[in-house]
Amino acid sequence: MASIRRKSVMITSNLVFSKWGQIFKDPMTTAAAIDRVVHHAVVLEFPGAGARAEAAEQRAALAKRDASATPKRP
Repeated sequence: MASIRRKSVMITSNLVFSKWGQIFKDPMTTAAAIDRVVHHAVVLEFPGAGARAEAAEQRAALAKRDASATPKRP
């Protein structure tokens, strides 16, 4: 009997497939994982920095600015 796929799964990663070897270490395991992920998949690629990275950079800049504006106590 043929299997019917009725569920969706979304996998996100900030690494391109060519960098997945950093996770799995073994090239065969990496290739197998990628093969299984993309077998019946639609791969969406969004270039550029993500929203969380941009927000973190803004928070760090504000924290740095606030730290330099606060007078230090003797």
